[in-house]
Amino acid sequence: MAATRTAHNVWEGDLLKGSGTVTLDSSGIGSYPVSWPARTEEPNGVTSPEELIAAAHSSCYNMAFSNILAKNDTPPTRLDTKAEVTFVPGKGITGSHLTVRGEVPGLDAEQFQALAEDAKKNCPVSQALTGTTITLDAELV
Repeated sequence: MAATRTAHNVWEGDLLKGSGTVTLDSSGIGSYPVSWPARTEEPNGVTSPEELIAAAHSSCYNMAFSNILAKNDTPPTRLDTKAEVTFVPGKGITGSHLTVRGEVPGLDAEQFQALAEDAKKNCPVSQALTGTTITLDAELV
């Protein structure tokens, strides 16, 4: 069964001096300010499309990786994943770097790395980001 999730943004003003508010409609968990300076300078309590993509990528990656590990009969105790999405003005999003630290009983470092790469390749958000470079640093702890 397909699932559709929605969010919307209201923007006021021009790109450089304006700002907006992104609202997570499907979950109803909140509205968050967004601006060009938050995208290209310091966030100062304001989010950006790249931060929202990083949230989506790290969450999706952990879901994909935990599923792959469970199917391998080595379910994780814990996965801690950070996504760093880079935006370059004039070029766009140039990459997403995933850093995962995992506690997975019964798995060695080589197997962990191979399965981590599989999750990177097959996570739906990674697939949606195929126009950019996705890198991975995976460590079994």
